[in-house]
Amino acid sequence: MMTVEQLQEKTERARAVLPALLDEKNRRCALDLIGQALLLNKEEILSANERDLEGAKRQGVPSAMCDRLLLTDERLLSIAEAVKQVALLPDPLGVEKSYTLENGLLIQKHRVPLGVIAMIYEARPNVTVDATALTLKSGNAVILKGGKEAFFTNTALVKVMRSALSALHLEDAVYLVEDTDRAVVDVLLAMRGQIDLVIPRGGKGLIRHVVDHAKVPVIETGAGNCHLYVHEKADLQKALKVLINAKVSRPSVCNAAETLICDKAVAPVFLKMADEALSALNVELRADEQALLLMPHADPSTEEDFATEYNDYILAVKTVSGIEEAVAHIAKYGTRHSEAILTEDDAAAEYFMARVDAAAVYRNASTRFTDGGVFGMGAEIGISTQKLHARGPFALEALTTWKYKIYGEGQVR
Repeated sequence: MMTVEQLQEKTERARAVLPALLDEKNRRCALDLIGQALLLNKEEILSANERDLEGAKRQGVPSAMCDRLLLTDERLLSIAEAVKQVALLPDPLGVEKSYTLENGLLIQKHRVPLGVIAMIYEARPNVTVDATALTLKSGNAVILKGGKEAFFTNTALVKVMRSALSALHLEDAVYLVEDTDRAVVDVLLAMRGQIDLVIPRGGKGLIRHVVDHAKVPVIETGAGNCHLYVHEKADLQKALKVLINAKVSRPSVCNAAETLICDKAVAPVFLKMADEALSALNVELRADEQALLLMPHADPSTEEDFATEYNDYILAVKTVSGIEEAVAHIAKYGTRHSEAILTEDDAAAEYFMARVDAAAVYRNASTRFTDGGVFGMGAEIGISTQKLHARGPFALEALTTWKYKIYGEGQVR
């Protein structure tokens, strides 16, 4: 296992390049070089990804989770395009506010980088590039600790990015911890003073471990036990379309729907529609007692089903007697990620959106839209379900803090 001293050496080298990242031109050029290098080295990256996929299949990793790991020509192009989009975003650093006091002191509030950020994550190799692009754009350096499932892919990606950055002598701004020993995570979490922020991104177990053991500040990216509530005044065809997208378009991601909540008033019609459509798409349904009577393809649900983020072709189904019960169910089982109501009733929509405590709340739209790129951030470093500093998809602004610069002419207090 890597020693504390070895990791300290890496963080010291990362910190040494931070002054160069204050130059906006350096940051912009760095991202341009990375975007080009990813496409120029496509074969090497995809070949490494094939090795990871073969290993995952040998270990019996579910197909939905393999999809999170998979890179294709199209996905790699999308990742490179996201880097270019981040490069084009406005510079997040600099003067945010300026004002003069009565005594003549000029006070400027500046956005500045956080410093050295540790990213601890699982499976998805796009996170390797997204995290690098966003940290560099915001003037930070990044220490990456990916999961063993994507070891070869992450190694190839970081090799390509560091090689590109070497032209600017900025390669030490990005470092991959290649030691797959989980104990390395605890070493990183204890490096207060060397690491300025830790961001965990992955399953509930990883996130809980980081939050419970970190001595370094943490932004918690939460699990996504997301709900879709079909209100009694929903357009049922519209609701079915949204449900299918929220569950089936990519079930392995955190913004996919895990539970369908349906008003009893429309359950006899809608649950039959949902049962037929979802079972045809190979979705396993786990329904409560009343829903079970209306869904011939469903199995009985358990208490655990409503608390589970499946990341798979599985959907729990809950019937409720009204919007208050739906909101209460979400409050009990939700993870404050993304929740949606399907309704044509304005009052019901506002009631739901005001009372549901989540980072993103939707009316008549799929939870799958909770994404930094979709929200116009270029990319995201995660989706925060906490309330302090950052919430929801977060990117450049959340990777900065403030510094006050005060200009005087000899004033004393």
